[in-house]
This record gives sequence, structure tokens and C-alpha cells, in this order.
Amino acid sequence: MTETEHVDKAVESADDGFSRRALLGWTGGALVVGAAAAGGVAAAVTTTDDGKAAGPKVGQVDFHGAHQAGIATPVQDRLHFCVFDVITDDRAKLVRMLQQWSAAAAAMTAGKAIGTGADSGVVESPPDDTGEAVGLPPNNLTLTVGFGPTLFTKDGKDRFGIAAKRPEALADLPTFPGDNLDPQRSGGDIAVQACADDPQVAVHAIRNLARIGFGVVSVRWSQLGFGKTSSTTPEAMTPRNLFGFKDGTRNIAGTETDRLREHVWVPAGEGPQWMADGSYLVARRIRMHIEPWDRTSLQEQQDLIGRTKGVGAPHGAIGEHDPVPLKALAPDAHVRLSHPDSNGGATILRRGYSFVDGSDGLGRLEAGLFFLAYQRDPRKGFVPIQQNLASNDGLNEYIQHVGSALFACPGGVRGADDYWGKALFG
Repeated sequence: MTETEHVDKAVESADDGFSRRALLGWTGGALVVGAAAAGGVAAAVTTTDDGKAAGPKVGQVDFHGAHQAGIATPVQDRLHFCVFDVITDDRAKLVRMLQQWSAAAAAMTAGKAIGTGADSGVVESPPDDTGEAVGLPPNNLTLTVGFGPTLFTKDGKDRFGIAAKRPEALADLPTFPGDNLDPQRSGGDIAVQACADDPQVAVHAIRNLARIGFGVVSVRWSQLGFGKTSSTTPEAMTPRNLFGFKDGTRNIAGTETDRLREHVWVPAGEGPQWMADGSYLVARRIRMHIEPWDRTSLQEQQDLIGRTKGVGAPHGAIGEHDPVPLKALAPDAHVRLSHPDSNGGATILRRGYSFVDGSDGLGRLEAGLFFLAYQRDPRKGFVPIQQNLASNDGLNEYIQHVGSALFACPGGVRGADDYWGKALFG
């Protein structure tokens, strides 16, 4: 059975409220983009109203590829991260939703409307697209999906016949000293990371995926983020976190293919086949105690971080990017404890964002860092680093981890016949 026949059959047997018109519209959008990618042409190529080829759209990231976009991609300014729970036991409905999500993601990242758009002219039914991104360019939108441990097994049940495909690296994270995790902001079956240079574009993407998934998934928790706190483009200015310090100076660059291969991408043969070219994502919501920090002397702030607040140079050095003289830093300095040389070489790729979610009712900002880290194996990446930090970091007086989740992010969607999770569910 071809992919088109498979989709047609799914549509004909559907009883969950999705329209045939909508599904074929999304699939058609994916076919156009996928054909361009398969031919070696950037997926950004579109056509004009008269059918002639148009040039790439400014600010567009290819959806299709060996790896999912949104990992080593240059970090955008805004984030909408959303975690879903699957609320059906019907495997076919879940697979169909993932197909629809992939087609919709290909359209949105190309700056296109979903299906027939927000103004189809069919007034008797809801439009295929909610419309708030109409007229906006893609703004470098990327959508990255990951599957949590509970998608494979929950309460001892193999929910969708995929328990045997759960990677060993997708082991539950240990409880770290100082954790105060909110179960309502932790865990989940499926994560979608939407990053863009316009918050409305990122929110539009998550909103439409949630709408498409109605009856199959429900939102468990989500997080908006702004002000990237790390960068995969080291030639750009290093961003700052809400404590005012440069963050992510030594982050892996998107152009460092050797380091990405060593520390981020899962190679074929390491774990289940469906994870080849993928990565593992750790998401942590870290509350930053802003008010006590703001009353702390500059010297103590710098000692706790291990860098100067202005230039960002490590203690004992002059420039931000100078080698870190670890012995010149305080034993409990954050930079010293998180450095690969202090953790047996453990290295991760960070894509964190700041957040401010109003106040906590006591006049304190509900603010902090939404930490996102990609790695080849969390047991050799995030876990040893966080065990060291949680036990010894002087910064723990000013931060607390209040949310946590782990996801396996498969390799990229490679064309029109592929979709998020096909290798897992196939």
C-alpha cells in the first residue's frame, strides 16, 4: 500500500471529526515541500501565483532532513514548548495524528497555511488554519518532536505495542538533591518544541497542532520562553540569562559536525534503529530567585558563576572565550562544576530560554530558565553534570529545579512519505 493509499484509507475510516478535505490539504503541502527536498533543492522553494518558481523565503528553515531542525539550528529568539499526553488507546489514531502533524509542520515552517487556510469560504465548518499567522513570514520557525518514557509503557501497560522499542538511554532521570518538581509541569508522552523569531508564529504552530490532535492528545503542560540563553552560532554575541551573566559561551556550534556527531546525534546501531540520527532532550524548568540575587554583591555573583559579569571572562583570564583556568575558580563555582573537564568529558548542546510568568502572589517574580539540553545519551551527558551541580554548586542558593522531562527525539522527516515517528510505529 502506498503512503497516499494509506492516508486515504485512514481518512475513510476516521470517526474523530477530522475532515478529508483538511487531511488531503496538509498532505498535499508536504508533497510539494518533500519533492523539492528530494531533488536537492531547498525546501524553501515555492511557486508564484502564475506557477513559476519563486526564490527561497527569507527566514525559513528546512523541515525535511536527516536530523530534526531545532536542535543544531541557530537558536531563535522565542519558544513555545508544549507537552502532550495521549488520551486514546487507538494506535491507528495516534499514527494518523502524527502524519497530520508532520504535514502541518512542513506547511507552517514553509510559511504556508494549513490545508485550505483560515478563509476557505466554507462557512459551515471551522477553517483548517486558525489564522493568526496569516501575512507573517516563517520567521525561522522550527518544530521538533520527542517521545517520553510514558508513551512506551504507563502503569505497566504496553500502550501502543512499542514497549520493546524503548531505548535504554530513555531511562527515567534520577532524583537530584534540591529538586522540588511539580508533577503538573513534568513528564508527558509527546513534546513539541516550537522556536521562531516571532512569538506569534511559535504560538500559532503549537495552537494548530493541539487543534489537530483534539481527541487524540491533550496538553499536559507548556512553557513560553524569550531571550535565548545559549547559542549555536558562536560568531554572534553570547546571550545573557536573567541573572545578567553571559550563558552558553562554550556551547556546541551548529557547524561543529565532529562535536555534534560525538555528543549530540545518535549513530546507527546505538540503540533502536528508529533513533538513528536523533537525539535525547532533557527539559528542566528552573526557578531563579531574582530578588535575593539582586541584593547580592557583584563580587559574590561573579564568584558563584565563575565569570565576570561584564566581559564574561572566566576568573584568571581576560576574554570571554579564553580557556577556563579551573583551579582559579572557587570550588563551588558554576562554570567550574559544569565544565566537561569536571565531569569526565560530559558535553551537552543547550538551547535554553528565559521566562517570566508574572508573580507568585508574594511580590516575587515567577521567573527563571527553561533549560533545554540535547545529547547523544543523557546517562553520559546531563545526568553526571547535574549530579555534580546539584551536590556542590553554590548557585543552588538562588535556583531550584521545579519541572523536569526527558524525551527521545527521532531523526528527521526525510520526505513526503515520512512522518514523525514512522520508524517507531512502522
